[in-house]
Amino acid sequence: MPPLSTETLAPDEGGIARAAALLEGGGLVALPTETVYGLGADARNGLAVARIFEAKGRPRFNPLIVHVASIQAAQRYVEWPEQADVLAGAFWPGPLTLVLPLRADAGLSPLVTAGLDTLAIRVPAHPLARRLLEVFGGPVAAPSANPSGRISPTTAAHVLAGLSGRIDAVLDGGPCPVGVESTIVGLSPRPALLRPGGLPSEAIEAALGEALAAHEDGAAPTAPGQLASHYAPNAGMRLNAETPREGEAFLGFGPGACDLNLSESGDLTEAAANLFGHLHQLDASGAKAIAVAPIPDRGLGRAINDRLRRAAAPRT
Repeated sequence: MPPLSTETLAPDEGGIARAAALLEGGGLVALPTETVYGLGADARNGLAVARIFEAKGRPRFNPLIVHVASIQAAQRYVEWPEQADVLAGAFWPGPLTLVLPLRADAGLSPLVTAGLDTLAIRVPAHPLARRLLEVFGGPVAAPSANPSGRISPTTAAHVLAGLSGRIDAVLDGGPCPVGVESTIVGLSPRPALLRPGGLPSEAIEAALGEALAAHEDGAAPTAPGQLASHYAPNAGMRLNAETPREGEAFLGFGPGACDLNLSESGDLTEAAANLFGHLHQLDASGAKAIAVAPIPDRGLGRAINDRLRRAAAPRT
């Protein structure tokens, strides 16, 4: 396929209308969400969804998240148990994805679910994403807008650095405020944390009144973001480093000397928002290796550590 001329669309009604028109025509549009930029296509259009996998170089056994404008829209595509009502009522719109049984009449491309009988779905909170979904009027399949396995994009510039010439447009909404992907929860047979993310699991457990089961590492993917090697920079990575070794760039957390700091004050929300942007910046600096300071494994720290472990895993 010859290279595309990738448009950068302004965050206004004209840009939104152009993005919606491209989606309606089977195009690929990167859009800002509160978590990271997603690479969107009409989830009902099999050819458009196939283009997502082609543009990203994404394995076809890895399911996609579908983004919709409202709880009512979500209920058109999935079965809706009482626990979904509880979580959607508490956290949608927001950085939570629910994996629920796919309705027989959903009408989505089988590529979206990677052949599974469940669907990952959410209502994003970013005002541009919500407006685009309203104008488009349909479900948008949207994994992160980056080459598969690489660092997720939190700005339009990150999207263009990885996918320019492979997609039709990027809707520029500025930096993503949360900065890590959504938390994914499955609800069958019991609530389970399938991927830590931008909503702390403690808040989900409090809303449900019960602990979340854990996803078994090494199992076949039942939701996005479960591949062992993912979110990776070109540079090698060493985690839980107190100090850098010779030749390593040092990504810090809390007070202390470093090349870039996720949060000098030790704020996990700030660290999550900075994570992918700082990894992009250190990777672009030409560093051959990146050492990362220890991150507390609580709250949003669980999502940060999940991404760091996958980024540092041996490349497949």
